[in-house]
Order: sequence, then C-alpha cells, then structure tokens
Amino acid sequence: MSALQVIREDESGMSTAEYAVGTVAAAGLGGVLIKLLSSPEVQSLIWSVITKAFSWLV
Repeated sequence: MSALQVIREDESGMSTAEYAVGTVAAAGLGGVLIKLLSSPEVQSLIWSVITKAFSWLV
C-alpha cells in the first residue's frame, strides 16, 4: 500500500469535522427559532392555533 492510499483511506478526522458542522448548524437554527418565536406576530399565530385546538374543551 502506498502512502497516498493510506492518506486517502484514513478518515479519522472526518467525524470531528462533521460534528463541528452539525453543532454550528444546530446553533444557527436555534438562533433563528428564538428570533422567530420571540416576535409578536408569531406568538399571536401560535396562541390562536392553540386556542382553536383546545376550544372544544370549553
């Protein structure tokens, strides 16, 4: 086996890079969700959906 084949087959660092990208993506998505859910328009929409969903209890 040549040195190039060893380098190409060694993917030990791939999982760390994938975890880093996944962590950054999750943090970014969390930031977007926090921004959306803290807006008055979205809060009003969610409240109206919840109110209509549970209106049969009253």
